[in-house]
Amino acid sequence: MRLILFGAPGVGKGTQAKLISSKLNIPHISTGDILRQSVKDQTELGKKAQEIMNRGDLVPDDIMIGIIQDRLHKPDCEKGFILDGFPRTVNQAVALDKLLKEMKFSDVSVVNITADDNELVNRIGNRRACKNCGQIFVLKEIEGKTNCPSCKAENSFYLRDDDKEDVVRNRLEVFRQNTEPVLDYYSKQNIVKSIDGLGSIAEVSKKVSERLNII
Repeated sequence: MRLILFGAPGVGKGTQAKLISSKLNIPHISTGDILRQSVKDQTELGKKAQEIMNRGDLVPDDIMIGIIQDRLHKPDCEKGFILDGFPRTVNQAVALDKLLKEMKFSDVSVVNITADDNELVNRIGNRRACKNCGQIFVLKEIEGKTNCPSCKAENSFYLRDDDKEDVVRNRLEVFRQNTEPVLDYYSKQNIVKSIDGLGSIAEVSKKVSERLNII
């Protein structure tokens, strides 16, 4: 199964992608994770992307397309994959279609998870990241804790710049302007399955599984 998870920042794409990945044993490819790791490692890509990401703007198409092309050619993608955070522009979608055609992959579905802006701002504002390992938690997961549950680093929780309300609202505006046309692009191909993203993680996961027939 080859999936593109689509939706605004904070809608739960990453969480649902991890659950599907575990269920189907196919890789979850998060461009956000790849970029953040590059920033942490201060690679050439990371240095270019850091300032752009901190503003909440989109990383240029040529950089993102190169990242995805390299990743999809790895052996673990032969049986399927889940793309999370790509494509974000119509140009990226066209380039991805070309790449998938070259790789002879035709069974692609787009899962569109939806939620309103205020819900998304609240969700993202309630996230904290670990400065040491980069793992992201919701506040209730770390309430009363001083050590990261993942890497045990002490007093390492912080609100990422791109999770602050003003940046989040800019990210949502960027999403509307640049990324929603991607949904129209895929809708014309009749491969979009829309899911209401409101509810618990388990409730949304059940909706996704039912639409994809992977229960």
